[in-house]
Amino acid sequence: MVRASAPGPDLNGWIEEGRRTIIDVADMLGVPADVYTRDPLSLIPALQNYVSRLPFNDFEQSDWVTLHSDLMSYVADFLIQRHGARWVVVDDPGASRGYRYVVQAEGLDGELRRIDPADIVMAEFDSQPVEITRMLASAQLALRLASEIDENG
Repeated sequence: MVRASAPGPDLNGWIEEGRRTIIDVADMLGVPADVYTRDPLSLIPALQNYVSRLPFNDFEQSDWVTLHSDLMSYVADFLIQRHGARWVVVDDPGASRGYRYVVQAEGLDGELRRIDPADIVMAEFDSQPVEITRMLASAQLALRLASEIDENG
C-alpha cells in the first residue's frame, strides 16, 4: 500500500523518463537514436568503453546515482526492446514510497517473472570490472529469457 505522504506511482512518467535517459546516453556516446532504437545491442561497445574509463575511486554520490540510473535504464530498455518485457508497479512495504517499479517478462518456460533492474546493476557493481554484456545476460537469466549453458554438455 502506498503511504499517505508519498505520491502514487506514475508508471507512464517512469517509462518515458527511462526511455529518454537511455536515448540521451546513446546520443552522448555517439550512437544515433535511430540506430539504438533499431538494435539496442549497438550501444554495448560505446557504453562498455565509457564505463571502463570511469574513475570510480573519484566518484561522488551524485556520480553513482547518475551511472546507476543510466545502466538501469539500459537494462530495462534492452529487455523491453529485445524480449517484450514491460514495466509494472508492485507493492513494496520496505520502500519509502510503498511501491517500486520492476520489469516483467514471460520466460522461455511460459512463466511471468519480475526483476528490478536496479538490483541487476547493483550486482554488477559488486563484480567489478563492470561488464555490460554480463549485466544484460544476468537480467535475461533472471527472467529466464535465456537458458544457462550446461557445463557437462
